[in-house]
Amino acid sequence: SGNIQKEFIEKYYFNNLKKYFLEVTENNVDVILITKDDLESEENKELPTFQSNTTINNFVHKSNLNKNLTFDNFVVGKSNAIAAQCARVVALSPGDAYNPFYLYGNSGVGKTHLMQAVGNYIEDNTNKKVLYVPTEEFISDFTSMARQLNISNNTDKLEQFKNKYRNIDVLIIDDIQSLGTTKTTQEEFFNIFNELHNNNKQIIVSSDSSPNDLKKLEERLKTRFAWSGSFNIDPPDYDLRINIIKSKIKEKEIVGIDEDSIEYIATNISSDVRSLEGAIKRILLYHNMYGTCDLNTTIDALRDLIGRGTGTKNDINHIQKIVADYYRISVDDLKAKKRNPNILIPRQIALYLCNKHTKENLSKIGIEFGQTHSTVINAINRIEKLIKTKNDMKKVIKDLENDINKQ
Repeated sequence: SGNIQKEFIEKYYFNNLKKYFLEVTENNVDVILITKDDLESEENKELPTFQSNTTINNFVHKSNLNKNLTFDNFVVGKSNAIAAQCARVVALSPGDAYNPFYLYGNSGVGKTHLMQAVGNYIEDNTNKKVLYVPTEEFISDFTSMARQLNISNNTDKLEQFKNKYRNIDVLIIDDIQSLGTTKTTQEEFFNIFNELHNNNKQIIVSSDSSPNDLKKLEERLKTRFAWSGSFNIDPPDYDLRINIIKSKIKEKEIVGIDEDSIEYIATNISSDVRSLEGAIKRILLYHNMYGTCDLNTTIDALRDLIGRGTGTKNDINHIQKIVADYYRISVDDLKAKKRNPNILIPRQIALYLCNKHTKENLSKIGIEFGQTHSTVINAINRIEKLIKTKNDMKKVIKDLENDINKQ
């Protein structure tokens, strides 16, 4: 019967189901098992309805915050330190120092996490009403309200809209660049912004660009967004990527992953935090399947996630020859164990270029140079840092890449 099946699932699978829902949604989800017998027993029950005197103000306010996004698990590094520090100031004194608080940066660098960390701190430590919404939700709410007014002059929708967006203490709106659709939508947001700001309510905004670069938005909105300065979050550098990976590993209780694996992830996935989180989820899946997390397992787990190379013709031998010719040394010198500077630097450059311009993984590159996996990673990181700090290194890499792409 349905009850026997239900008891079996609850006994042997229920905890794993809840765990996997948490992994996928990153929210605590109530998992309820319903059998056919349960449904049949409910058929004759009267459905609950709202009483006729229910008003807009009777509805419970929902902040829409993800309670897992907090300051405690936001990893700070050079690329986000200023934004993180200012976010804490906003959380401690909403409506005062930075209002509006404007964050911008590429997708996936942690803007949403930091905004919601502010919201969660305020909600947990004060009686203030907080609302988090993506801009697309604001547009949808406004469009729905306007349509109801036009069709049937239904003022309930208008009151519901006003209650949601004006009867609050903190408005957190994500991806404001999406607002540039129609003039009426911008007009409504402008009015909401002014009302909240005039009443010392905190406004937190995120975008993929600075206020001045919001091309589709009206000038008066861009001016207001820049009132308290704007704070950029850059993609995470290598050290921050390492710390983020370690934090996620600890959070997800992955046991036994080694330093080589952590360095492999940080070296090969460098664009944003979201990509790192995706890599960790893949590692967790492999860990649960195979019970191990060594370097080979990590390489296998991330093979589909890591796009290698800029073309098909480049191989390791091709790049070795170009670098050797450039420095007037032999390919055998590049493969040797010599550590004198006139050999060491060219070797590190060759390793860096092989990682960037071939489809080979780091283990294969290391074998072709007679080097360990850790040596390859250290070489890549050193050249990346020199490119950022030394113009002459930047020029060398550019010259060599031109040669690689010519042949």
